[in-house]
Amino acid sequence: MVININPQNPQPRLIAKVVEVLADGGVVAYPTDTVYGLGCDIFNKHAIKRIHQIKNQPETKPFSFICPDLKELSHYARVTNYAYKTLRRLLPGPYTFVLEGSREVPKMMLTRRKTAGIRVPDHAIPLAIALQLGRPLLSTSATDREGKPLDSAWEIEQALGKQLDLIVDGGPVPGQPSSVVSLVDDAPEVLREGAGPVEEFRS
Repeated sequence: MVININPQNPQPRLIAKVVEVLADGGVVAYPTDTVYGLGCDIFNKHAIKRIHQIKNQPETKPFSFICPDLKELSHYARVTNYAYKTLRRLLPGPYTFVLEGSREVPKMMLTRRKTAGIRVPDHAIPLAIALQLGRPLLSTSATDREGKPLDSAWEIEQALGKQLDLIVDGGPVPGQPSSVVSLVDDAPEVLREGAGPVEEFRS
């Protein structure tokens, strides 16, 4: 099923439909400020396993997740003063920040170093979904079997439609992945250069 949601002013009744699917353990595709993503409730193990299967990735590889704001983010990660100042300056934006996860984060979502990749994208749709869900939204890029990014709801429907419970069409997205920056131990490290400028993090 594909539903069209206004990317600037998401209709609350349509966001509620998406949240209903997620709360029932569903897997959805949705737009972000970088690429289209696949997501589920991070507390639903079965849904997370489904996304691993869709992505053809081992279950040992953790996914990032979206929080609606910095207050929620600090509930799921250890945020130092330096990290907070950095996050407040750059979020919402096209970054995934790797931080030490809190006890609230399910083990499936953590790396071996107990870190987690967290996003607060500059896009109204995923923020509204995460806010109304009341829990973080898993976030991984929507790709085909070869790992090629799927740039539109139509492409996602053609490639993955049968494996998803819902596709949110929010129009075009930039198509460049987020920059990934680790802020663990207040030692910035650029793990992937993407849409967000990273010059300030290079030593």
